[in-house]
Amino acid sequence: MRLSAINKTLLFTVVLGSLVSSPALAKPKVLEVPTTFCNPMNLDYDFELHTRDKRLNHRSTADPVAFMYKGKYFLFSTNQEGYWWSNNDMATWNFIPHNFKQNASMDDVCAPGAWPTKKGVLFLPCFTEKDTMPLYLSTDLVGNKWTEAVKEFPIQAWDPSFFEDDDGKLYLYWGSSNLYPLYGVELDPNNGYKAIGNRVELLKLDPKKHGWEQFGEDNQNGKMDPFMEGAWVNKVNGKYYLQYGAPGTEWNVYGDGVYVSDKPLGPFKYQEHNPFSWKPTGFARGAGHGSTFTDRFDNLWHVATMVISVKQTFERRLGLFPAGVDKDGVMWANTAFGDYPQTLATGKRDQQKTFKGWTLLSYKKKSWASQHFSDTALAFDEDIKTYWTAPSGDDDQFLAVDLGKLCDVHAIQINYADEAVAFRKKHLGVKHRYQIFQSENGKDWTLLVDKSQNTRDVPHDYVELSEPVRTQFLKLVNLEMPTGHFAVSDLRVFGRAPGAVPANVDNFKVVRDDSDRRNVMLTWDKVPNAYAYEVTFGVKPDKLYSSILVYDTKQALHSLNVDSSYYFKIRAVGETGLGEVSSVSEIR
Repeated sequence: MRLSAINKTLLFTVVLGSLVSSPALAKPKVLEVPTTFCNPMNLDYDFELHTRDKRLNHRSTADPVAFMYKGKYFLFSTNQEGYWWSNNDMATWNFIPHNFKQNASMDDVCAPGAWPTKKGVLFLPCFTEKDTMPLYLSTDLVGNKWTEAVKEFPIQAWDPSFFEDDDGKLYLYWGSSNLYPLYGVELDPNNGYKAIGNRVELLKLDPKKHGWEQFGEDNQNGKMDPFMEGAWVNKVNGKYYLQYGAPGTEWNVYGDGVYVSDKPLGPFKYQEHNPFSWKPTGFARGAGHGSTFTDRFDNLWHVATMVISVKQTFERRLGLFPAGVDKDGVMWANTAFGDYPQTLATGKRDQQKTFKGWTLLSYKKKSWASQHFSDTALAFDEDIKTYWTAPSGDDDQFLAVDLGKLCDVHAIQINYADEAVAFRKKHLGVKHRYQIFQSENGKDWTLLVDKSQNTRDVPHDYVELSEPVRTQFLKLVNLEMPTGHFAVSDLRVFGRAPGAVPANVDNFKVVRDDSDRRNVMLTWDKVPNAYAYEVTFGVKPDKLYSSILVYDTKQALHSLNVDSSYYFKIRAVGETGLGEVSSVSEIR
């Protein structure tokens, strides 16, 4: 039986073997203007063609550049045939189609560089020795008005980025290689943006001293030298922060490091707290090759690349993370609970205190679907790399979950997956349409979220409820997919379950490998009502800026800096909330 667009007042489905029908539908409780957001960013990502098998076509983007210009936020990234802007909240992004010149690799804007200068926004896609590429300029990005500042940019720059200093001097930074360093040079805007002087070699990777720069998943694949890319510079309190991505975009440990200098072209010194942006665990992993920008309230943010890399190496998404520079000049990005609901900024604030406190209610819960084409557990396993799929994109398909008890649900994130995608490149005007029903008893269902009239392409749709709803069962009903099958990588439910918060974590042990100081093993005892554990760590006891979320009672890290001491804390995470943070464990 199909759910038609005409009649949405009754829902019929099989629940635990019995056929039941819903009463009159309640008014949905969706908050129209959200106060929170949840990664991955909910953008209408372009579709990429798989080179060997069109059944593996997939969405992707990476290498984001974000900034504020004339009171609005702008976001550029790889192969999107345009760019996005947000008016004031960074929760809703609007797409502007624009075809810049492709490079010799047929990339539509690969790893672009952009910066708001006194003349307007400069924009440069990356290119090789086989290319000539214009340098673009715009003073009206929302109006999509672009000119060529120069027809042929004089420097062949892969992964370029710009920085205009307070004195008006303009600099270019570039590089993407597992062999060559990052480079920088001053430009002359009054002479065709040619270089002033020779390029400067800025930095190289040192994976023997910096564990996080080692190539491979969990920094444990030595088949290739690590890649360094994505240069980006910010000036904060008179210091220049040169950021870079490593060790490879396909790995969970893809992160951003930073070197600091008193001068825009260095010499630069490695920041001991590195990587400053790092998210190797959780639902969506990776936080590399990004850019740091200031919002309208003078808060810092870091937008970065998140990893899928299943259908193709470069299958990726974007993530947005609160960031900052502390009183001692240390740059950090707050990736703790980085794919859980975070509060949007309404003023100047402490960017370390943005986690809303809603924990995950749907992890590994009992689930079922209209047709068992694949294992529904894959939609509740906290892994963006796996997904459940229906056998088609028909509007009679549903996916349901039993939370196990009555819980206060505050928000829901629907992460669609790509299955049997027919599209390639950007497709405007396509949309997801769905409804979410809730039930306290699994028999009587009411409408909770109604997106039957949605007009947007929302592959990672995040819905914040206007007030919490106490319920146990949730059902996502498909009405329309942009392309392919109705497929979900994870249906994630956030809120709070009744009961006491998890107990303290006992027997937390941190053991460093004497033979290789880049390695450490963490172990602890299981807490009965916890489903995960948050470990924070850093190079100073008051600077625990790195974070991992672990679903086991042990975790190996191969990411430490050889010459640094480290400090660790842990707390349990449960459906009832967060446990108390442990005392600090130190390793030298």
